[in-house]
Amino acid sequence: MSGKTLGVIGLGSMGLGAALSALRQGVPTWGCDPRAEAREAFAKAGGRVAATAAELAAQCDVVLILVVNAAQTEDVLFGSGAVADHLKPGSVVVASATVDPSLPPQWEARLRERGLWLIDGPVSGGAAKAAQGQMTVMASGRPEAFEAAGGVLEALAGKVYRLGDAAGIGSTVKMVNQHLAGVHIAAAAEAMALGMRAGADPAQLYEVICHSAGMSWMFQNRVPHILAGDYRPLSAVNIFVKDLGIVLDAARQFTMPLPLAAAAHQMYLQAAAAGLGGEDDSAVIKIFPGITLPKGAPA
Repeated sequence: MSGKTLGVIGLGSMGLGAALSALRQGVPTWGCDPRAEAREAFAKAGGRVAATAAELAAQCDVVLILVVNAAQTEDVLFGSGAVADHLKPGSVVVASATVDPSLPPQWEARLRERGLWLIDGPVSGGAAKAAQGQMTVMASGRPEAFEAAGGVLEALAGKVYRLGDAAGIGSTVKMVNQHLAGVHIAAAAEAMALGMRAGADPAQLYEVICHSAGMSWMFQNRVPHILAGDYRPLSAVNIFVKDLGIVLDAARQFTMPLPLAAAAHQMYLQAAAAGLGGEDDSAVIKIFPGITLPKGAPA
């Protein structure tokens, strides 16, 4: 490695995995999270823990921000977190939340005023791939930003795509990914509900589709949650309320009709309105009335 020190703000399912993956690659890594249990888990694994984002920033050359949304990212950078005020000149911020693509260029400009670099670097792959160091980073930014990062991204990810020299391109590609992911999960739930209503055995239905042309990665990954009746959130319904909202807002700017994304968004909104927003996104199947779920599954 290049001797860079990494800080990860947000030790959730993907942030913790990314931080641990960097540690395994020999990158000195700090972590920060408001949850004591997350900080303790990272410290137990050998990471260094900061009480605040500002404290972490003072120790690090590269800061990966893996929080929930744009508002949290901006707060970490310029608000209560004040990361931008505590990083050394020449340091790099990697903004990894899924956000409106118009926002990273604004953050980049504000950081440049402070002598800092931004990589617009949203991620994909889920908790499992993050923990294995195999998540995908959809990155864009100035060449100087990537040079300043010194290979840190490659240490925590399986694939780093360099998508262009302008912040915002990475978030555009992630937006397209979320369009597909959200539609695929909604379609998987609808298809399983149809099969179950028609009397197909759910486990057999899953097995057959996984070996047939109708299979998608999301079908293969999310339907087991339905079969187990386990809706503990790995990615929550509310995430797709947000992310498909970003997709549809961007589409309106281009006068671009997205009928499938709009229909899927309504499904997640219906689930959230029914009190399911904090459950796993596969819980969108619960909007279909009368579906017989596995024994012990929440109604």
